[in-house]
Amino acid sequence: MSYGVKALLIVAALGLAACGNKAGLNGGPSAFDSFGAAGDPSNPSSIAYFNQSVGDRVLFAVDQATISEQGRGVLLAQAAWLKTNADYAIIIEGHADEQGTRDYNLALGARRAAAAQNFLISQGLPADRMRTISYGKERPIEICSDEACYSKNRRAVTVLSMGAGA
Repeated sequence: MSYGVKALLIVAALGLAACGNKAGLNGGPSAFDSFGAAGDPSNPSSIAYFNQSVGDRVLFAVDQATISEQGRGVLLAQAAWLKTNADYAIIIEGHADEQGTRDYNLALGARRAAAAQNFLISQGLPADRMRTISYGKERPIEICSDEACYSKNRRAVTVLSMGAGA
């Protein structure tokens, strides 16, 4: 395939993507607006507000999946926000630092995600509104062989998506 044909296909694909409906599932509100994918951080019902003001992550100690007091505070705030903003479903991602084997860290990430999920369920959020996934050590946010990096990578992250009522 020639360079010109490839370029034309890319331009056509981008043009079609720009025409897409950004409304949420079932024509509901959109998480997308002029502030980008996360919305306006000053709008209390936006993803950006959730990430920045409520907090989207809980950190864990080495080899632990136990929710700390600080983590409980973040999850309590998440539960309150999610009760008020019922249009959102969530995925809870479990992560680990680079220490240990891939299999061990996938299992540890799964336990961390499950711990966060169980806490949110205990606060009255329906289980069918959330799911979990483990990335183990495969998606670090900091890369270095130092505790400062490791501590940021031991986490459960709550990711919002529209369409909880779908």
